[in-house]
Amino acid sequence: MARIKCLSRIALLCWSASFLLTSQLPAQSVIDRKALVERHKVVNTSADTLASLTVGNGKFAFTVDATGLQTFPVAYQQGVPLGTQSEWGWNSFKDTLGYKREEALRAYQLNGREISYLVQRSSEGGRGKEAADWFRSNPHRLQLGNLGFEILKKDGTTISINDIQNIRQVLNPWTGEISSKFSVEDIPVEVITYGHGAEDAIAVKVQSALIKAGRLKLRLQFPYPTAGWADFGTNYSNPDKHSSSIISSNATGAWLRHRLQTADYSVGLGWKTRGTIVQKAQHEFLITPDKASTTFELTCLFTPEKKANKIPSFDATQNSSREALLSFWNKGGVIDFSGSTDPRASELERRVVLSQYLMKVQESGSYPPQETGLTYNSWYGKAHLEMTYWHLTHYPLWQRTEYLEKIMDWYAKVAPFAKEIASRQGFEGIRWQKVVDNTGEEVPSSVGAFLIWQQPHYLYFAELIYRNKKDKATLEKYKDLVFATADFMASFPCYDKEKGRYILGKGLIPAQERFKAEDTYNPTYELVYWHWGLEAAQQWRVRLGLPRNKKWDSVLAKLSPLPEQNGVYLAAESAPDSYTNPEFKTDHPSILAAYGIMPKTSMMDTTVMRKTFELVWDTWTWQDTWGWDFPMTAMAATRLGLPDKAVDALFMPVKTNTYLKNGHNYKDNRLTLYMPGNGGLLTAVSMMVAGYDGSTPMPGIPKDGKWKVRWEGLTKMP
Repeated sequence: MARIKCLSRIALLCWSASFLLTSQLPAQSVIDRKALVERHKVVNTSADTLASLTVGNGKFAFTVDATGLQTFPVAYQQGVPLGTQSEWGWNSFKDTLGYKREEALRAYQLNGREISYLVQRSSEGGRGKEAADWFRSNPHRLQLGNLGFEILKKDGTTISINDIQNIRQVLNPWTGEISSKFSVEDIPVEVITYGHGAEDAIAVKVQSALIKAGRLKLRLQFPYPTAGWADFGTNYSNPDKHSSSIISSNATGAWLRHRLQTADYSVGLGWKTRGTIVQKAQHEFLITPDKASTTFELTCLFTPEKKANKIPSFDATQNSSREALLSFWNKGGVIDFSGSTDPRASELERRVVLSQYLMKVQESGSYPPQETGLTYNSWYGKAHLEMTYWHLTHYPLWQRTEYLEKIMDWYAKVAPFAKEIASRQGFEGIRWQKVVDNTGEEVPSSVGAFLIWQQPHYLYFAELIYRNKKDKATLEKYKDLVFATADFMASFPCYDKEKGRYILGKGLIPAQERFKAEDTYNPTYELVYWHWGLEAAQQWRVRLGLPRNKKWDSVLAKLSPLPEQNGVYLAAESAPDSYTNPEFKTDHPSILAAYGIMPKTSMMDTTVMRKTFELVWDTWTWQDTWGWDFPMTAMAATRLGLPDKAVDALFMPVKTNTYLKNGHNYKDNRLTLYMPGNGGLLTAVSMMVAGYDGSTPMPGIPKDGKWKVRWEGLTKMP
């Protein structure tokens, strides 16, 4: 009080205003990160097949059922499957017909010349279709193995999922521990599961009288890849097409080898007390703990190395998991919604915490993730480079830039393939792939080959990294690919001499994948992203003391204006029926990305954009959308000064906006988890709280007095 009395009247007023805004400014007190994370432990009390839990380190992940292992993979395959996947685990079936990628090329007459694209040929037969199908399904990501329990009932029969009772399973995202308790015929079983923080390994500690009774064993099975669009790790057919064997074993461990057509990897098993291992079937192995104890510890290490590695103990795995996650949670951004009276605040905090955990354990490796992370295959396990925006942008915004930098190193490795695409099509620079296999090669896709919004992502990522580092080393490291990316962007638009402008297209499909490539030009979002990207590349040159690129400036000066009709922006200039054709009001409302993902550029009229937002909000077929559409809409609402709508967008009651008990964004029966939704949520909430260049404090948080938000360690969005 004495201090307040000494303040001048003006200073007192300033202090009072500051006090009133404490719920809308970064926290001055330290947030208890551990308490925040641990109040969102996941608790399962049933064998809910959509509530599977995952441990991992970002390059390897292991997903478990209610037993703490993968005891019932078939029962869970239509929910969130029990996957064991890694970055290195890929296989190709034997190509007996010698397919070449160029056989899947098709020539299109676009803008007065012939351009070839790597596409599917679903309506055709013959060699071209067969080649396209081959390269879509090969290589395919592997399910490395199912590690679960084999538990016998008193009558000697093996338990089913209905025989496990009194379930209580808890995931602690702060440590990565999954504690699973259940009973079989009234005999309790306690299981603790960890994923190693660095190695491709999991460790489990089991305690039960069933061990002494000889009724609890551990089972490792090697499924066969489906090479289909999805792979749940439950294909036990074709046993003669792969081989599994015990390389060596003793009383405290064993090494196994699994060989397929092109994949050949080992599995190390180590246990603390004595035990034995036998090969029960062609691809099934049983580990039997010694009956002298009621406790058994097992570590399972997957490795592409043929030589025996050291197998970490349970204690070492536990410590590694805790250390890795402690480092993750204690650095970077954090947002605390406690104290809010809006009933949605706690749920938003839960989604944010669990999305961070899922991203860490499934998508923090050195390769672009697939849509379903390291749980199960979608699109054959391939990555989609347009989705890297949603998978990765949140990392630098939450000041975890190092995870994005690892993927930028991958971009550098695959850039030669991107250069080949641009050269083949008669463009300059490099044209980034859309769908890629594990080597970085382009994969045939009749939609993907024509998408272009993945192209400026490299520029956006480089800019985010530079904003966090502000050093010349960053400029030097990324400059070559920044410039090559922009070279393609400047050579891709076609110049219309009559109208004196550059036209983006024809020969593209917008992010809203509802338009024909041959007919589409000047989509609104892509025009804005093109303009922003070329200007960002120019600024990169200026920072390095280089002159602006004249070709880039020419395109910037004459790039087509945003297509507008009746006071709203169209999805594309070629689609005057953007809001009257029902099909064009489905899929991604990506027109909102033009002022959601993108900051305001000289192309944008915010009055027109606000009217466009209102039309989309009121008339879009929201049931036909994807998980990242809602964060994107929230980002547009935030930039337009509509914080209530931003929160409403995140909680729109649509199935594809569902967040399961385990934190996964759910789309439908085909995509029971969809990681771009989680990454999009983290990106949107970061922007809603930390803001963007020139924004007011907490621009996406409603000012109705119901929200108390404390935060630290976030970075503003451009």
